[in-house]
This record gives sequence, structure tokens and C-alpha cells, in this order.
Amino acid sequence: MPSDSALLARLGLRHPIFQAPMAGVSTPRLAAAVSNAGGLGALGIGASTAAQARAMIEETLALTDRPFNVNVFCHAPAPDDPAGDAAWLAHLAPRFQALGLTPPAQLREIYRSFVQADDVFALLLELRPAVVSFHFGLPAAAWITALRQAGIVTLATATCPAEARQIEAAGVDAIVAQGIEAGGHRGMFDPSAPDEGLSTLVLLQRLRHETGLPLIAAGGLMDGAGIRAALALGAVAAQLGTAFVLCPESAADAAYRAALQSERAEHTRLTRVLSGRPARGLLGPFIAEGEQLPAGLQPAAYPRAYDATKQLHAAASREGGRDEATQYAAHWAGQGAPLARALPAEVLVDTLVAEMALPAQA
Repeated sequence: MPSDSALLARLGLRHPIFQAPMAGVSTPRLAAAVSNAGGLGALGIGASTAAQARAMIEETLALTDRPFNVNVFCHAPAPDDPAGDAAWLAHLAPRFQALGLTPPAQLREIYRSFVQADDVFALLLELRPAVVSFHFGLPAAAWITALRQAGIVTLATATCPAEARQIEAAGVDAIVAQGIEAGGHRGMFDPSAPDEGLSTLVLLQRLRHETGLPLIAAGGLMDGAGIRAALALGAVAAQLGTAFVLCPESAADAAYRAALQSERAEHTRLTRVLSGRPARGLLGPFIAEGEQLPAGLQPAAYPRAYDATKQLHAAASREGGRDEATQYAAHWAGQGAPLARALPAEVLVDTLVAEMALPAQA
């Protein structure tokens, strides 16, 4: 069997379309709808406890007998930085005070990394989803081996050739090649390292010469023509995230949906200000201010910076209404955001497949 189709055949997929995991936006209904339509649906459990992850996976298993992907965050736990946290909280203090709040005394590690989550690892071995994918890095080699021996296909995100080489050396089955256009968090292993910011199509071409692993293109892909382009450059499939946000099965709230269908979709930014890690979202006042921080000031490390932002968002939602809350909301979106369509997930997959079959315009 040709190597470019072996991964899809192993998973029994009819279409080379992967839904991005999108923690906080993906739902069992969304994942199941995409999988039932012949693609690969996904759940993002990086922000979930083991109990929450179990509930999501079991609900998805009840909605589909097709394969789906469960994504985990493998970030290196942030080192303690009391001075840096205090400086970030001092910078945010006027915002807390404007909402009638006293700034928190300290920031919390609100998301536990999978590399420390023995209970989540055990859960995955118990429930055995068809696919497990890693973002922000890799778990221990023994865990990767155990997942693969359990019959689980493993994927990992790379934003550059060096990360792809690490993924291949670790024995992962395939690489999600994430270009700079992608919405949500960059999958960088080390967010303090220089980022060449390779586009999806350039990254695909580079990785074709760096690895023999199957490549899944991610970033800026919104329609069938984009998927065709990625496949032509060597990808075996395309992963789309922003394209699925407006589906009724997603967990995106009304404010997120309205923003993605407004002029705001024309402007996205890669920022650390919301979470402490580079992530692309719709431009708003808080992100714009974060582009002009005082010299020497940096957001607290991920995910501690996210703790502060989520507290501000919750307070703004209570006190200031939707407009006030929106500036602190993580409305993650890629550069293709203006092309998002409000379609049921199954209809969107069918539409993408039809568009892939259309001949190129003369």
C-alpha cells in the first residue's frame, strides 16, 4: 500500500480531513459528527481533569463507532518565578481594580501537563481511543511505546524541522505540521526558543526532506482548495480548526461566534498575553495592549498567565457584560478566519470533500 495512504487506511478514514482538537471548543458531539462523516474528529483534554476527560471520551464513544483523536498537552511545567508572576499581576492590577476585584496574591498552575498526569495516561490505556496526539512536546518514550503497543496511533505537533526530528526519533506515528497561520496555541516544544514562523506550505516542503513520517498539514486551511494544496505538497491529510468553530456542535459561545462572523475576523494576532504561550486569536484591546508592554515586562509563564486572564474574563462577564468580557476571551482563530462557515459539522465535511474534487479555476 502506498505510504501516503497507509495512515488513513489504518484508521479507516474515508476523507483526509482531521478536525483540530481545540480544547474548550471541541465537544463529543463535534468529534463524533466529523468522524461519522468520514473524517477524524478530535477532543482536546489538555484543560481537563481525568474525570472530565473520561466523561468526554465515553460520551464520544457512545456517539460514534468511528476513530477519533484525543489530544493532550505535553508542556514542560513552568519553573517557579515569584518575581515574574508578581510583576505581571502588578501590571494587571488596574484591570482587576476596575472590575471591583483585588488582584490574586499568586497565580496558579491551572493546567497540569500530561507528562505529570499518570491518571490520564492510565485512562487512555483503559479506553484506548484510536488516536492520541501530543501538543507542546512529547511524553516519556515509555509512555509513547505503551500507547502504541495498545494499538493507539500517535501524532505530535511540530512547528519546525528540529521538532519533527525529535518526534520521529521518539517513535511517534505521524506529525502534525503546524504553520504560523494556525489559530490557537503554537505547538512549540520550547516557547522561549526563536521561532522561524514557517508557513504551513513551507513547513510541509521542509519536513518532506527531514522525515519519512506521514504529515498532517495544519494552519490556515479552510476549504477544499486549501486541502488540495496541502496534499499536493506531501501531506496525507489536513487538520482544520477555525473552520469548525462555527459548527453548532462546537462549544463556542455566542460572543465567540459573533466575533468570528464580524469584521474582527479580519485581524488575528500571535500573542503571549492571554496564556503565557504564543497563540493566535482575534485581535482585541487586551491583545493590542500586550503588543506594547513596558520594556522588560513579559507575561507570566504558561499556564499561570492564563489563570489571571480567566479570572479577568469571569469578572468582566459578571460585571461588565459581553462587550467588556470579550477583550479577555480567548477567541482563538487562524488567519483564514474570514472564511469560516456556520454549517453543521457533517455538512461542512461533505462540503470540503466536494470542494476538493472541483478542478482548479483557469
